[in-house]
Amino acid sequence: MSNDTYKAWDEQRGKIRTGVGGWKIGEGVTIRGYSLLDELVGKISYFEVLMLNITGEVPEQRLAKWVEAIYSCMSFPDSRIWCNQIGSLAGTMKSSPISGITAGIYASDSRMYGSGTLPAAYDFLSHAMQQHQDGIDIKGIVERQCRRPGTQPVIPGYGRPLATGDERVLVMIDVTEKLGFEWGEYMCLAREIEQHMLKEHNESMNLATFIVAFLQDQQWSRDQICRVTWGLVTAGVAACYSEAYDKPAETFLPLRCDDVEYRGIAPRPVPD
Repeated sequence: MSNDTYKAWDEQRGKIRTGVGGWKIGEGVTIRGYSLLDELVGKISYFEVLMLNITGEVPEQRLAKWVEAIYSCMSFPDSRIWCNQIGSLAGTMKSSPISGITAGIYASDSRMYGSGTLPAAYDFLSHAMQQHQDGIDIKGIVERQCRRPGTQPVIPGYGRPLATGDERVLVMIDVTEKLGFEWGEYMCLAREIEQHMLKEHNESMNLATFIVAFLQDQQWSRDQICRVTWGLVTAGVAACYSEAYDKPAETFLPLRCDDVEYRGIAPRPVPD
């Protein structure tokens, strides 16, 4: 460990330095210089407060509405979905709402689905934009994602497990335009890539790419996008948790012993 590291630790020892805000006991709470109780509560939405806490700025109201719409798009109350199934299992075991619902949210931190897909989509679009600015055409950008020449490209944010197409993107395009947002350079690039992918590989952009492209056009960083979208699946998990909790305990997908097909070593005597 370097001396600079020890010095940095010693400077912070016993102290908490923050620019976010804090609680003055008996007086009030400040967030980024605003009084939470006097200036924010009841005057701006929860999503505006959330984004203020994370980004340091009160967002445009229409941007907060856009983010809220994304959360609504991910509110699938279907216990077959991976993260929701964890919520249902927690509910049927009578776990607390906090433990059950947060466990389901944690399961969405996946490279296959949920908010966990956004970092890879961000990295791809950022790299694709750099290539595009360097003069590489869309076909060339896509072909660089093929593991071998002539194979199907593997592109984060294009394609979808279990389904073809993404109906949520069509809805969010409508929301985006109704809120008065214009198509920026990242959204236009994402659409050009989609058009090529549809023509050559029958794959379209999914919601992850749409989220990332839009927020990159709002000048958001990779970390800001991930921090604001951490709980996209919350409502769906909460729905499945609540339904399972309200039913008799352990009635979500129960199994009999003979439902399990054992294919291991046959029974044999224990050696003396």
